[in-house]
Amino acid sequence: MSLEVSRASLQDWALVRDWCAEEGWNPGAADAGAFFAQDPEGFFIGRIDGEPVSAISVVNYSDTYAFLGFYLVRPELRGLGHGLATWRTALAHAGDRTVGLDGVPAQQDNYRRSGFATVYRTARYVGEVPAPERPVLDVVPAGRVDPAELAAYDGACHPADRPRFLAPWLSTPGHRALVRLTDGRISGYGVVRPAESEARIGPLFADTAADASALLDALAAEARAFGSPRVAVDMPEANPAAARLALSRGLDPTFETARMYTGPIRPIAQDRVFGVTTLELG
Repeated sequence: MSLEVSRASLQDWALVRDWCAEEGWNPGAADAGAFFAQDPEGFFIGRIDGEPVSAISVVNYSDTYAFLGFYLVRPELRGLGHGLATWRTALAHAGDRTVGLDGVPAQQDNYRRSGFATVYRTARYVGEVPAPERPVLDVVPAGRVDPAELAAYDGACHPADRPRFLAPWLSTPGHRALVRLTDGRISGYGVVRPAESEARIGPLFADTAADASALLDALAAEARAFGSPRVAVDMPEANPAAARLALSRGLDPTFETARMYTGPIRPIAQDRVFGVTTLELG
């Protein structure tokens, strides 16, 4: 059996989303459009006799930064070298960029052997956020703020500017994007979206724990409105206030990953990152 790795189409990725659901990764219902908007050349599928058996994405954000995700091989074909072959083909797409990924514990040693180093750990917190006793103030739909200001706020919290991703991520049908305002300026924002099981929150970026708290409550209310009382948010250990917020709302830690990089990234406001955008694209 010979494996052939080629670039995947947006239509191909519907199958990969199904694989992610089978793995328990809780993929978003409509993520792929925003993912492909960032780098449509960065998605790969391996096939044997025309049948898809493996997948990976290596999405380029800038001339210096890329992110690897969706690294999957069909369970019945693991251990035969198909994953490594797919990995090598896709990783070439990043060129000499620093590459990031969020690795599950079982794969982290393999990633280290490929040149990745752990920077921090991330835990997924899941549960039902109680409705607040008082109305959430100063949180508005993202469409009411200047897109350039919101993109600049996002860029301060991410290793690369990502306007091609951000525009559809904020506006995809079903996604609810909210902004926290303080004295008329942006002091945080977040997005919640329907997913396979719990609604996924990401990003959750905020100046302070109070800003993040207001956004989490408002985003959870949006999730309840579209029929998802439970939410899931991936919170970095590098910001201890994130875990404290999750626990204060009764969310429970489930599985963990490690953010790993092959090289340096530009400085980011890590204390603003209460929830990463996605484990698939960083």
